[in-house]
Amino acid sequence: MKNFDNWNKKKKQIHTKNVKLYYHPREIWWCYLGLNVGCEQDGSEEKFLRPVIIIRDFGPSACLIIPLTKSTKKHPLRIFIGKVDNHEAFAVLSQMKVIDTKRFLEKIGSLNKDNFLILRKAVKNLF
Repeated sequence: MKNFDNWNKKKKQIHTKNVKLYYHPREIWWCYLGLNVGCEQDGSEEKFLRPVIIIRDFGPSACLIIPLTKSTKKHPLRIFIGKVDNHEAFAVLSQMKVIDTKRFLEKIGSLNKDNFLILRKAVKNLF
């Protein structure tokens, strides 16, 4: 069973953060995604973190992200992007969403331009 109470405590801390982060599309960050309902992508373990890739920025405090997974389960909405933290990583297109940058913890790296173009094309093909 999911412990939403622990996530709510963490979410209150995140909400009160007063930091200005500099981020750019193609970057991969550890992000507090928390505990979500049903099939929505959760953050992992007690820290509620998951790596995400930034697809588009919407100013200093909001951006469009896609959560990453190391699951190799085949699905048309999972795009292989390469290795992240020494694990093969897949972008989960079905979980794309806009977040506040207060959710970011730290930058992990950046996706190379060729893989980013493939990912952006896959996103555009959703619509």
